[in-house]
Amino acid sequence: MNILVIGATGRVGKKLVNQLSLKGHTIYAGSRNPSLINNTKKIIPIQFDLKEDIKINTLKMKLIDAVYFVAGSRSTDLFQSDLFGSVKAMQSAEEAGVNRFIHLSGIFATEPEKWNTNMSSSMKDYYIAKFFSDRWLIDNTNLEYTILQPGTLTEEDGSGLVEFDIKEYGNNSIDDVVAVLVEVLEKENTYKKIISMHQGNTPVAEAVNNV
Repeated sequence: MNILVIGATGRVGKKLVNQLSLKGHTIYAGSRNPSLINNTKKIIPIQFDLKEDIKINTLKMKLIDAVYFVAGSRSTDLFQSDLFGSVKAMQSAEEAGVNRFIHLSGIFATEPEKWNTNMSSSMKDYYIAKFFSDRWLIDNTNLEYTILQPGTLTEEDGSGLVEFDIKEYGNNSIDDVVAVLVEVLEKENTYKKIISMHQGNTPVAEAVNNV
């Protein structure tokens, strides 16, 4: 497949690009700073700015089969990047005729009643941005989406073991989050689904098959 990864230079994006390319896909690694990405036969850096006009970014999706949105401003530009930037990416995907859209969100982002009452104001603002971007994807598009909502991301090595449909906050190795993102790509049982996750006892492939 030809896959666009938006946010290809982020903590998740860098690993996602590499893992998808190892599966044989051609990856268009989208970033505001494409010079930071190594160009290979399977990884093609492209300029992708979330603040750019929708029509320009639509043109960059014309040959794309699936889009991953894993970009994040780390709470520095929530409205224009995390919220409106993701919405514009969804609109561009639809305009370009892309059907598959995989969106990285945050745990319980669509369930405000479960938000941690002790979270900082900046983290709450992040969750508000993710709430509205997730809801836009669900309510205002016809995309075959999967929304992945992991808990706190950690840099530790992945175990390959996860738990879905969780009821409490927990940690996630970035490696395991990437493994799930890769695994859901062509799994139709994950279409139109929200997957909440943290570390667990079930192998990633088994967990995804059971969604």
